[in-house]
Amino acid sequence: MSIDFGKALSVRETPIPGLVVLDLPVHGDARGWFKENWQREKMTAAGVDLPDFGPVQNNISFNDAVGTTRGIHAEPWDKYVSVATGRIFGAWVDLREGDSFGAVFTTELDPSTAIFVPRGVGNSYQTLEPDTAYTYLVNDHWSPDATYTFLNLADETAAIDWPIPLDDVEISAKDKNHPRLADVVPMPPKKILVTGANGQLGRALREEFGDHPWIEYATRADLDLTSPDLDAARRWRDYGTIVNAAAYTKVDVAETPEGRTEAWAANVTAVAALARIATANGITLVHVSSDYVFDGAKDGAYGTDEPYAPLGVYGQTKAAGDAIVSVVPRHYIVRTSWVIGEGANFVRTMASLAERGIDPRVVDDQVGRLTFTSDIAATIHALVRGVAAFGVYNVTGQGAPTSWCDIARQVYELTGHDPARVTGVSTAEYFAGATSPVAPRPHNSVLDTTGTTAVGIALGDATESLRAYLARG
Repeated sequence: MSIDFGKALSVRETPIPGLVVLDLPVHGDARGWFKENWQREKMTAAGVDLPDFGPVQNNISFNDAVGTTRGIHAEPWDKYVSVATGRIFGAWVDLREGDSFGAVFTTELDPSTAIFVPRGVGNSYQTLEPDTAYTYLVNDHWSPDATYTFLNLADETAAIDWPIPLDDVEISAKDKNHPRLADVVPMPPKKILVTGANGQLGRALREEFGDHPWIEYATRADLDLTSPDLDAARRWRDYGTIVNAAAYTKVDVAETPEGRTEAWAANVTAVAALARIATANGITLVHVSSDYVFDGAKDGAYGTDEPYAPLGVYGQTKAAGDAIVSVVPRHYIVRTSWVIGEGANFVRTMASLAERGIDPRVVDDQVGRLTFTSDIAATIHALVRGVAAFGVYNVTGQGAPTSWCDIARQVYELTGHDPARVTGVSTAEYFAGATSPVAPRPHNSVLDTTGTTAVGIALGDATESLRAYLARG
């Protein structure tokens, strides 16, 4: 066996997305040789950029004879393949649903090379030397409930040019009977779970993501996020993303004893459970945050790294949820404000008052920007597709900050009514004489969205979005 001892650690791309070949440094002397077959810190560093895929098992397949041929198998996990002794001809076929379905890549592997095989890419090999030890790390355990996809080694469409003709080698009965490419059912992506599917944002996410077999929309009736049995409620290794659109948002009721309990359960306990599951299973967790994590005392827009300073119970629970999610390795925190979607909301209330001839008093000392759920959903979809690094992204409508009173007057004007019918009052005046608990509100809810737009995510102008929203009725 000849080994190339002169290589530096590097990665080579292939025609199959995510399938990369690694050149491994091998150090040898008269006693033999040594290599770091998988070294997490080096292999996930910038310049190498191999996914930190979290292996849970190491397997070795020892092959006595030249020409031993196995495959083509695609499993619902990632695989890191290398050779301890000997040499192989490897063939990989993309069996994932998508534009690259059917793409083929072949190369030889010896102890100085390895290959990272993404979930759903069919893997096969043929030994070129006797006593070949083929080893591979995987990031999930075999399960009878998982989805597996297979392709015939002799498939005419893939047309793999095996060094030793298949008629001259030993192949298992199973491998001989695998389907041709035309009959293969492509492996779907990992599942996406959207919680809170009946809420304003949940409905917008359903419209944005659409209905697909791998997307699950769950209501509280479908999935109790505070249940002690949540870990066993799903086979979580099948999920790639959780979008948590479920939350307790009754800001004033949260100030009551009953509301406080419910707010902490939904916004903290449930989020902690999802964070634990996401961390344990390598899932990306998308968490929706709020301007209420700040006290509104800042002069200027709030950036993504501002310290928490919540005023009321609702804001405290949202800040606690943010802090929990921030330690999940794969997370997006989408912070937003003044959310408008389908269902009851401030804009619909003002439009209804205008039509009924009512002249409202509306607070004029709270400033921010409206955010429509369609913008939030589109941003989340973009983040899930991997357009930006993990972290915090502020998402609000664009344009000049306005007060609630300004927005009410816009609604009146856009619906053909006199905006002068709306009277501006201070928050203190508005809530004077209230007989039930009132949560403190931040007076400044303006969020800095430059970091979001800088990664190419488009956010709509708040006034134009309001105009379109009202036009839809």
